[in-house]
Amino acid sequence: MGEVAVRLDGVWKSFDGQVVLRGLDLEVPRGTTLAVMGASGSGKTVLLRLTAGLIKPDQGRIEVLGVETTPLREEALLPLRRRMGFVFQGAALFDSLTVYENVAYPLREHTQLAEPEVADRVHAKLALVGLRDIDRKLPAELSGGMKKRVGIARALALDPELVLYDEPTAGLDPTNARLITELIEGLRAQGVTETSMIVTHDLEFARVISDRMAILIGGRIAQIGPPAEIFASRQHDVQAFLAGQLSA
Repeated sequence: MGEVAVRLDGVWKSFDGQVVLRGLDLEVPRGTTLAVMGASGSGKTVLLRLTAGLIKPDQGRIEVLGVETTPLREEALLPLRRRMGFVFQGAALFDSLTVYENVAYPLREHTQLAEPEVADRVHAKLALVGLRDIDRKLPAELSGGMKKRVGIARALALDPELVLYDEPTAGLDPTNARLITELIEGLRAQGVTETSMIVTHDLEFARVISDRMAILIGGRIAQIGPPAEIFASRQHDVQAFLAGQLSA
């Protein structure tokens, strides 16, 4: 895991004069599943969006999969985006498109695959997340857990080197949250996902699916390390955060 998949050096980000990230430094080695945790409004999703190049930092440097993204314009980011998958918190499916068309969308946007190849890829990714025979369903006909699964299938369509998950278990009942946990854990174990960054508020989920956890406090990474090390932390601010999550 010597090669770094994601590196942020001295990254600052503000919105409407409110500072969210304060000189944040972070390295994510290839082959790592990193869970990013922090209080609401701590900048977890901002960190993911910066990594994906969806927004730009006010200061600092960001490198993703060997490419410095900070100076790149939207068009120059497209080749890199093909190497990343993003799972949005609400799945962000296109309401007017069927499940099939949603998963096929990135393939049609970023590849020259013939339609039979697109169909094979779509069905393979849907099978990977445990969904079959739902090609013609619209998002409105799906449960919350199924929408999350379709969102993951779409994120995996291009066989990305890096997958970014924003609160994949948020809003789900315990049964569906457990199924999504098992799915993400299985994708990692099978080698389907090489490197992942997962923003979550769920401590147990983070413990199960990650080999490293990062705690975001005050706009910086307060501590990063294996889950066991984080849970045994002697840092007061990290202890306070964990205690607050456990009692929530």
